[in-house]
Amino acid sequence: MHSKPQQKDAYDMILDAIDGGIYRPGSRLVESELAERFGVSRTPVREALQRLETQSLLTRDGRSLIVASLDHAQMAELYAVRTELEALAARLAAQHAATEEVRVLREMTQADRKLLNDPQALSRANRRFHKQIHLASHNRYLVQQLDLVHRSMALMATTSLAAKGRGEKALDEHDDIVNAIAARDGDAAADALRRHLSIAFEVRLKEEAGAVS
Repeated sequence: MHSKPQQKDAYDMILDAIDGGIYRPGSRLVESELAERFGVSRTPVREALQRLETQSLLTRDGRSLIVASLDHAQMAELYAVRTELEALAARLAAQHAATEEVRVLREMTQADRKLLNDPQALSRANRRFHKQIHLASHNRYLVQQLDLVHRSMALMATTSLAAKGRGEKALDEHDDIVNAIAARDGDAAADALRRHLSIAFEVRLKEEAGAVS
């Protein structure tokens, strides 16, 4: 009777661990170790791992399950979808966000400047900022789709915010997005969001090229 909520707990805990970088792309996930780490029995862990494999967040390496990593084509496809969905979220936020939600977004951009010397903390703050825009769209179906996209973003081994000078520029771009939302200019908000993600993708491509060369 109690396995269903426990399964959800195991799934969420493993997902959070991947999203938080505890398990990186290529990390092997062992059922018994996960059960011990999260204090649950092996059955809900097994079911959670099967679910994550179905969602392509885990992949098989022989008999082992490892955290998936994105190849070049998958990364390009993910950015294409993310850009269009988030641009729509920014457009809708400009129309529907409460004054308090806009204020929270602005406070986030100001607070995040204190994290410029910590790329991992800035990356977590960046996810919170983008999630706040999703919520400010006041469209539950869009939020659900963006949640799926952002889970897959966790399969990127590095953050583009670690690139030299990128953190400060990214926060300037966040300011542009918030200013457009505050001005209730949907077109400008969507354009600012598209520009922001286009630059982030370009940074990743340069990093990938540097790693290959």
